[in-house]
Amino acid sequence: MSTPHGTLQTKPRLKVSTKAKTFVLDTNVLLHDPQAIFKFADNNLVIPVEVLEELDAIKSEQSTERGRNARTVHRILSQLLPDSRSMLEGVDLPTGGTLSVIINKYLLDGDTSATMARLRSVLPDLTKKDNRIIACALFVKDSFPPPTILVTKDVNVALKARAVGLEAQDFLNDKVPVEDEDRAYHTIPLSIYEMQRFASEGQIEFEGEGLKDLLLNDYVLLKTPEGKTMPGRHFGTGIIRRLRIPDHVQAPGGVPIRARNLEQQFFMDALLDDTLSLVTCYGKAGTGKTLLSIACALQQVREENSRFDGVSISRPVIALGKDIGFLPGSLEEKMKPWLQPYYDALEVLIPSKPPKDPQFAAKKVAKKSKKDGSAFGAPGFVPVAAGGGGPVPLMKPYERLIRSGVVEIEALCFIRGRSIARRFFILDEAQQLTPHEVKTIITRISEGSKIVLIGDPAQIDNPYVDSRSNGLVYCRNKLHGHSLAAHVKLTKGERSKLAELAADLL
Repeated sequence: MSTPHGTLQTKPRLKVSTKAKTFVLDTNVLLHDPQAIFKFADNNLVIPVEVLEELDAIKSEQSTERGRNARTVHRILSQLLPDSRSMLEGVDLPTGGTLSVIINKYLLDGDTSATMARLRSVLPDLTKKDNRIIACALFVKDSFPPPTILVTKDVNVALKARAVGLEAQDFLNDKVPVEDEDRAYHTIPLSIYEMQRFASEGQIEFEGEGLKDLLLNDYVLLKTPEGKTMPGRHFGTGIIRRLRIPDHVQAPGGVPIRARNLEQQFFMDALLDDTLSLVTCYGKAGTGKTLLSIACALQQVREENSRFDGVSISRPVIALGKDIGFLPGSLEEKMKPWLQPYYDALEVLIPSKPPKDPQFAAKKVAKKSKKDGSAFGAPGFVPVAAGGGGPVPLMKPYERLIRSGVVEIEALCFIRGRSIARRFFILDEAQQLTPHEVKTIITRISEGSKIVLIGDPAQIDNPYVDSRSNGLVYCRNKLHGHSLAAHVKLTKGERSKLAELAADLL
């Protein structure tokens, strides 16, 4: 005798135990991390059929990270669920759990269950995919014994799920642990005699468990009871060495830039160290992240026998892979609104000083440019226009650097597949990226290059990451303590007293 719902009476083989849980995955979890299916240990995973519909609509996005991730999820699911039987009954995962695709019978016409009535009273519009996914999770909760949890990265979906009595949580696999509070630096007590030896020899070695909390390349402040202090860096095996940074850094033809506080000294040390290929930096607005990074980059590019051919600058445009073709002009013109902080920094580093008499200055600068042929000439010049039409507008310092190729503007949506060699790569607003996006960027860096990730984890616009799961903190957490990486946290604002007050109180 046939059943009202036909094949829907076939139940998935979910694992039932005192420890097992059933996690219902929202679409955004799979888009965030296509490998999330394998990150729930020996628990049960359920994918609503509505999630497959949403993935199908997104997979056609050829130039976006979302489209690539949707296609990756489809390939994984097609391998795990090769036929209709496995789709109906589910399969065992290598992790020890199970995977099932569920069709919600509560949404069939004529269903009058108490659960459905409660759902319709709270979420009456079941044409929305989010509401249908919540309804599927409720069906799983009522139909199978293990505790059911909806996993979503959409805060609003989580709130609606809780409103109908369903437990919901974020995808926690790539989150930095709550207890991992990042300190700006470590303070180590020393006697006055040890401090004198450290100052003269340039390093000091500790024995025992005195530095048990320190990882490789952690920055420290050595301090005596008398109040004498000296900064250093942990080089492993209990060895602390003095920072070796210049009195100032200076862009070609620009003004000298000095570290204004201890944390900026740490940052300058990391930026100028050739042994470090990756530097991550947290800092609120006005702490000097942008200015110091571009100043140290240009300082190294101008040096003789520099390992870098130039500086590459980029930042997320709302989200990685977002099409910027709607803006007119060249790539530099399209990216200019997003990279204006770096143009402002270049204006500070290499001020534009118009000559007193443009008519004679133009000839003088033209002779000088022919003589040295350098991309790093005067900050600006006023050449005479062809045909005697008078002087053309003064060229900005950053325009000269960009036209010469010393500074390049990188669009992140075009970075996949590239190999970036001999460049000092600065990625601003890295907290807006997902861990997968940051991995994609860092794996583009070739030998001889250096990448600096800067941002403020407290200022995030991307709805799918937060202060614990964004790409900047994830990268720092995973690579902290490795010989090629260093991390610095800037806490003191140096832009102005007003900016510092606003950053702290508003």
